[in-house]
Amino acid sequence: MSVQDDLTAVERSLDALVQAVGKLETRIGGGLDLRRVRSDTDHLRESLALLKQGLAGTRPAPGTKAEDEMVTIPDTPYNSALWTDAEDEGLGAKDRHAP
Repeated sequence: MSVQDDLTAVERSLDALVQAVGKLETRIGGGLDLRRVRSDTDHLRESLALLKQGLAGTRPAPGTKAEDEMVTIPDTPYNSALWTDAEDEGLGAKDRHAP
């Protein structure tokens, strides 16, 4: 069974769950607990849609070239004005003594 077949099976099961929750809602009415179940089924539907998008290639999968691209950091020094009034980690400001 392929991944696509598995996703389709999950989608069908989720549709059946949504229908069953709908039937239950008509029988017992909508209360707080049933609204939570309805919200959970909606959340599952959204999560499955995100999973399908991820597998379809809309975002890079782990270990792919798009994710593992090397970022070049230049060897030129940073502008020293960026560090004006900065404190050294653990040492505090330049004009104060460390404890």
